[in-house]
Amino acid sequence: MTRPWVARLAVLAAGAGLAWVFFIQFCDLMFGCGCEALWASGAAHCNIHNPEPPHCPWCSEGGRHGSWSFASILVAQAGIALWPGLGLATRAVAVVVAFPAVGAVAALVAGWMTGYWA
Repeated sequence: MTRPWVARLAVLAAGAGLAWVFFIQFCDLMFGCGCEALWASGAAHCNIHNPEPPHCPWCSEGGRHGSWSFASILVAQAGIALWPGLGLATRAVAVVVAFPAVGAVAALVAGWMTGYWA
């Protein structure tokens, strides 16, 4: 029988991997900046390469806001994955849902802080 913490870590790894793979596409979804999938051209078409603003909050400034946003997603996923008392299916769904939910809040905060939509 698998130990509970092994299953929890597996859920966390799967959720974090999913967030990592699709984070740049989520960036474009939130900011309409031109970012594409990692296996396409990534940030090659992001508006940070345009001379005129607006510039994507997650990609500009060395990716500072993007890094903090991704870290907040991982922290939320870890909290859910490691929280005691949840069933495996509930835990897995909640970890996956945490990516767009926390990511959207983080994107709104980053966009507001940088005046992206102003």
